[in-house]
Amino acid sequence: MNWYLAKIAFQIICGEGNHHPQFDEQLRLISAIDEEEALLKARSIGYKEQESFLNQHHKLVQWKFIDVSELYKMSDLIDGAELYSRIEEPTNADTYIDLIHRKAQHIASNATHSLLQLV
Repeated sequence: MNWYLAKIAFQIICGEGNHHPQFDEQLRLISAIDEEEALLKARSIGYKEQESFLNQHHKLVQWKFIDVSELYKMSDLIDGAELYSRIEEPTNADTYIDLIHRKAQHIASNATHSLLQLV
């Protein structure tokens, strides 16, 4: 078996879709014999995870699977290997940097909490 990294894309539509277009890109680790099987498995995940639900305003929200936009064979799992990179262009750099710091603090806080539960 080989390991593949697949990027699965979904479109998020709220109500009639009269809003700024919104998409979710997910990276998924796929175990497969070859690239063809990896693509089939990644697409299967995308189709299975399409969903529709009502939000708090009672508007229909749809997550529509678009397709697998990228597929990479992982030759070696090396400590510190780059798996994904994306350039962000936020309107406010300070707000973006603050968000990253808050997310990191949340991760560190949860990791410490988990360790305390083990003791």
